[in-house]
Amino acid sequence: MFRTHTCGELRIDNNNQTVTLSGWVAKRRDFGALTFIDLRDRYGITQLSFNEEYNQQLLAESRKLGREFVIQVNGMVTERSSKNAKIPTGDIEIVVESLTILNSSLTPPFTIEEETDGGDELRMQYRYLDLRRDNVRANLMLRHAVAKHVRGYLDQKEFIEVETPVLIKSTPEGARDFVVPSRMNQGEFYALPQSPQTFKQLLMISGFDRYYQIVKCFRDEDLRADRQPEFTQIDCEMSFVEQEDILNLFEGMVQYLFKQVKGIDIGTLPRITYEEAMHNYGNDKPDIRFDMQFNYLTELVKGKGFPILDTAECVLAITANGCANYTRKQLDELTEWVKRPQIGAKGMVYVLCNADGTFKSSVDKFYSQEDLKQWAEKCHAQAGDLILLLSGTTKDAQKQMSELRLEMGSRMGLRKKDEFKALWVVDFPLLEFDDENNRWHAMHHPFTSPKPADIPLLDTNPGAIKANAYDMVINGVEVGGGSIRIFNKELQAKMFKTLGFTDEEARYQFGFLMNAFEYGAPPHGGIAFGFDRLCSLFGGADSIRDFIAFPKNNQGRDVMIDAPSVIDAKQLKELGINSQI
Repeated sequence: MFRTHTCGELRIDNNNQTVTLSGWVAKRRDFGALTFIDLRDRYGITQLSFNEEYNQQLLAESRKLGREFVIQVNGMVTERSSKNAKIPTGDIEIVVESLTILNSSLTPPFTIEEETDGGDELRMQYRYLDLRRDNVRANLMLRHAVAKHVRGYLDQKEFIEVETPVLIKSTPEGARDFVVPSRMNQGEFYALPQSPQTFKQLLMISGFDRYYQIVKCFRDEDLRADRQPEFTQIDCEMSFVEQEDILNLFEGMVQYLFKQVKGIDIGTLPRITYEEAMHNYGNDKPDIRFDMQFNYLTELVKGKGFPILDTAECVLAITANGCANYTRKQLDELTEWVKRPQIGAKGMVYVLCNADGTFKSSVDKFYSQEDLKQWAEKCHAQAGDLILLLSGTTKDAQKQMSELRLEMGSRMGLRKKDEFKALWVVDFPLLEFDDENNRWHAMHHPFTSPKPADIPLLDTNPGAIKANAYDMVINGVEVGGGSIRIFNKELQAKMFKTLGFTDEEARYQFGFLMNAFEYGAPPHGGIAFGFDRLCSLFGGADSIRDFIAFPKNNQGRDVMIDAPSVIDAKQLKELGINSQI
């Protein structure tokens, strides 16, 4: 056999046992008549000892071993004279009695250690080597643990895991589809699913009652740290439920995951409406690890001769506790930060709340000490605090202040990666208006149900309709979202009409679902969690790439296999695609 034990298994209780290990050479340390080798496998590291006094030939052979050679050794477990408390096997070593080189290795292009010298692109190019690093492997083991506990929880709740198709029909709503040409039906295309949305609704019509799937989804959109062209969802649907049923069940799932994976009790999740989230935090996925809510000073600042604030539709302020010691250089740098194109503010007003009860601001020319005192009272600011103001349209000011709030939270050390705060955001708008195309779009998707009391507004005031929709947010990251679905064929047809679909377009795109509604669709709803995002949160990382075995880079490329790539003219011809395109 290749091994009797793994490289993370042996302890002092195994002393004097003869064992066989196999693995990769992680390090070699030569000391004249003695050589030590760290042998690594998935389970850990065990030190090997080669001693000239014991076996001179073996010592010579050990010095031929390079990093990442694959070897097999047989030897005696012995207590180490110099123990290593940093590894579980640190009390023992193997005195090697025989050595077999199973495979040699080129010198790796970067060090395969936690603190590697390889950059992102190099490590992605040699991802199979990067995956040998303990911290990368730990990320994938965490991902495995989350998946295992998700399945365990949902299995206890009588959910059935069902696979849905990967080659489906392209739809115009949402992000861009990845399309797949059909050889047998030339000129026609499949699409890769952005989600299994319609199929899970069909499963509810089929009477499956509770469905889930940990499923690959695909979106052809611009990438960033928390996006990949292919990603994984925990996709769920339930029949005969209302919003409260779904919130309670999946709040329980997230509480269960935190307890099992992190050993943390995150408690009951607070709920806020979309309007409250936008009013208090400027976005619909607020980070509530820290307070720093918005204060509206619009009426308080007007009429003092400062044109920027006098004419603003909205003036917002936040209070940064204990930051009155910011220097002029720091404040100028912060002003330049909000003026960056990514933020888009025209400028920033600040007020320092001095320890003696006086105030120093960037607008002292226009506002008296009494004016600034009123601002401080409105912002609940105390001596030693810093007040920051932004102005503009309500939409712009909220967006810009949201970014400034998060930046100040980071600078003040309030966004701790080992602290977790989750909440539900509910009562989203059902629709949003697209000025460029002069039409309504579904804020979630066209199958989301309006609040029952708001259904009549489809004819009179679509923008005022609230959706039976909900998002789960953890540490400012949307990790899950869903809705109660429309299950009435007349209401679904009306929704398509509001979204600008003709009857023919709706029938062409979603006729299969409309037909299914003719055969007794139950009330149903569901939710989908971003599995990669959830794993990265548990792992304390900003990028989901660290928790995907073979991710794409920021340009959507797999630099390891060099994909996407050009295909040859013969393949194009078989697909009926002009090779000159």
